Amino acid sequence: MSTLSGRRAVITGGGAGIGAAIARSFAAEGAEVVIADRDGDAAEALAAELGGEAWQVDLTDVAALESLELRADILVNNAGIQRVAPIHEYEPEMWRRIHTLMLEAPFLLIRAALPGMYERGFGRILNLSSVHGLRASAFKSAYVAAKHGLEGLSKVTALEGAPHGVTSNCINPGYVKTALVEQQIADQAKTHGIPESEVLEKVMLTEAAIKRLVEPEEVASLATWLAGPHAGMVTGTSYVMDGGWSAR
Repeated sequence: MSTLSGRRAVITGGGAGIGAAIARSFAAEGAEVVIADRDGDAAEALAAELGGEAWQVDLTDVAALESLELRADILVNNAGIQRVAPIHEYEPEMWRRIHTLMLEAPFLLIRAALPGMYERGFGRILNLSSVHGLRASAFKSAYVAAKHGLEGLSKVTALEGAPHGVTSNCINPGYVKTALVEQQIADQAKTHGIPESEVLEKVMLTEAAIKRLVEPEEVASLATWLAGPHAGMVTGTSYVMDGGWSAR
């Protein structure tokens, strides 16, 4: 029997990148996957490929999430955006948008999913954090603060969910080979005053011992294990996948 057979998994930002890799891995292990994404076409295409369900949703519309009842055995809070800029130049509107999407929306989705998980006596909440949930980098004030907040939310969820068979953990990769990372290169080059061709070597990989980007499928492999039956005693933790960055 596949390890996730009979489980319903909701994956935010599931239409591409890390989310899509997790959805494919979960589906291969027998899960019914719900691809939640702002891009409805991407969600529909992947859901059709995997025999799952598409959910077109704007997670920054938090008012719509406050009354949501979410049917999920597994919830993956993965959706995210990035903005690279010094604090004194950071747009307040973008700061708030990042926190809404990457901290408030996960809280509301967890809130919506927990009653059903408690009733069934099983739940897996996976929060896609980052090495920036544990370490800081200049010019990423909103992202770093949101990820640090997500770490705290995940731990509280773990404590409250434990008596009900619900676990909550963070996955903390370094830079992953996704469109989100590629889109940062121009901003990083401008902010650091270097050519775009030097961003990987001089910014993104400078702290890592293993000098390459993380593959989405590597993140998905860890997520699949954490979602499965062998991780029932793993909760309130942060699983770092950063090529040795945080070992320094």
